[in-house]
Amino acid sequence: MAYKLIALDLDGTLLYKGEVSAENAKWIEAALEAGKKVVLSTGRPIHDVRSLARRLKLNMPLVINNGSEVWLSPDELHVRHELDPELVARLFRVIEKYGGEVDFWAHTTGGKIDAQNVPDPLHSVKWLQFAVRSANPDHLREIREEVAGWNRLEISNSHVTNIEFNPLGVSKASGLKEVCRWLGISLSEAIAVGDSLNDIPMIRAAGLGVAMGNAQEPVKRAADAVAPPCGEDGVAWVIKEYLLSIP
Repeated sequence: MAYKLIALDLDGTLLYKGEVSAENAKWIEAALEAGKKVVLSTGRPIHDVRSLARRLKLNMPLVINNGSEVWLSPDELHVRHELDPELVARLFRVIEKYGGEVDFWAHTTGGKIDAQNVPDPLHSVKWLQFAVRSANPDHLREIREEVAGWNRLEISNSHVTNIEFNPLGVSKASGLKEVCRWLGISLSEAIAVGDSLNDIPMIRAAGLGVAMGNAQEPVKRAADAVAPPCGEDGVAWVIKEYLLSIP
């Protein structure tokens, strides 16, 4: 299969200790020169991604906030899916039961929300993603089970210590599907690479799904291939091995 596009998660995939390695940057540039599409697909908000996309010369679509937003370029929003404020209120009520043992953050169109700047009323902002965080895995399991029973939200994580919530039906897979539709590329011609539970939908949806060597075990089980770890330039390996097919 001649793949035309690669979708890359950021933290734990392209970024190692918050930085893009020289090797990864080199092979992203090589992919672009070969006419391939390189798409960043992340749980981060757009203001965390713009400068990185520009630095890597990626003037192309971005999947943001686990698919709650798709941007045609770092400066042009294409589509946005918002969380129902009533569901956000329910999430607040869930975590209140745990006192200070469960923390939270959220992304809105106006920026990040945490315990220091909760809007009142909640519907005064546009919510894109909500996340809870705890060092206690039992708390996370209980919260996941309770919220899953609502059948109203997509549930994933970007680290074993958190749970992330997006509108039902919205994921990195839905974002990647929209990107491919816009670019006129079949999902079967796309590679998706990631390391956390929020990457599983796009790994399963793409023609080739690749887990990083440092990925959570469910991600590796969902993938077609496993790359070297993030700290060993796994993204560069995937580009050479599968996108450019360089021996």
